[in-house]
Amino acid sequence: MSSSRREFGSQILGSLVAYGLIETLWSRDLLADNVKPTIGDWLKDLVAMTNDLRGRKLTDLEFQTKMEELYKRVDLKTLSTFVKLDDIEKKSKLPDNGAASLGIDLSTVEGLPEVRFGRQIFGCKKGRSIVPHGHSNMCTGFIVLKGEWHGRHYDRVETHAEHFIIKPTIDRAFKAGDLSTISDHKDNIHWFEAKSETAYIFNVHVTGYDPKIDGNSGRLYVDPDGEKLSGGLVKAAKMTSALCHKKYG
Repeated sequence: MSSSRREFGSQILGSLVAYGLIETLWSRDLLADNVKPTIGDWLKDLVAMTNDLRGRKLTDLEFQTKMEELYKRVDLKTLSTFVKLDDIEKKSKLPDNGAASLGIDLSTVEGLPEVRFGRQIFGCKKGRSIVPHGHSNMCTGFIVLKGEWHGRHYDRVETHAEHFIIKPTIDRAFKAGDLSTISDHKDNIHWFEAKSETAYIFNVHVTGYDPKIDGNSGRLYVDPDGEKLSGGLVKAAKMTSALCHKKYG
C-alpha cells in the first residue's frame, strides 16, 4: 500500500472516530474489510477522552471544545461516499411526529475497549423536530450527517418548580457537517427542526460525568415560547413529553 493510501485511510478513520460513527459502521458492516483491523486503536482515543471527562481531568466546557475540534476535521463529502451513509437512511423509518432514535448495540463487537458513552442517530421528516429539551449531568456532541435543520440552543439560567429561565444562544440553519455541543454549563437546551425532506444527526453523549450535579440525565422538556423577560431571558414552562411533542414534534 502506498504512503498516500495509508495517509488517506488514517484520515478517514480519524474522521470516523470524531463522528462516533465507528460503532455504527462496524455493526452494520459498512466499512471496507481492509480498514477494520485498526478500528480498535482509534476507538481507544475516544474512550480515553470520555474517561478523562468522567475522571474530572477535563471540565465539561473543555470536553465540548475537544469534541468540536474533532468534528471540524471531518471531510464529510468524502466520508459520506466512503461509508455509504445512504444505506443507513434507507434502513430508517421516520415517524410522523418527533424523531426516530436509532440506538447502536456494541455487545456483539469483539475486541473493543469498554465504551462509556452513548451514541445515537436521530432522523426526522421535513417539519418534524427533535423537540426542545435539556438534560442534567450530560455532555453531548451533535453533527449533521445529512439534510438541513433549524437548530436552536439555550442556556438554562435558573431552575424553578414549574419553569426554567433560559437565554437563547444559537438560532441558525444547520447543514451537513455542521455541529454543536452541550453541557450543563453551555447551550444545555436544544431543539432541531428538519427543513429538508429527511435529515439525520449523529450524537455522542456522556451521562453522569459529575457526581456534584443533582438530577438524572433524562430529557427535561421545555416550552421556549414563553414570557419574555429583561436581558433577553425567557420564562419557559416545563412540559411533559406528550405536550412537547404535540406542540413541537
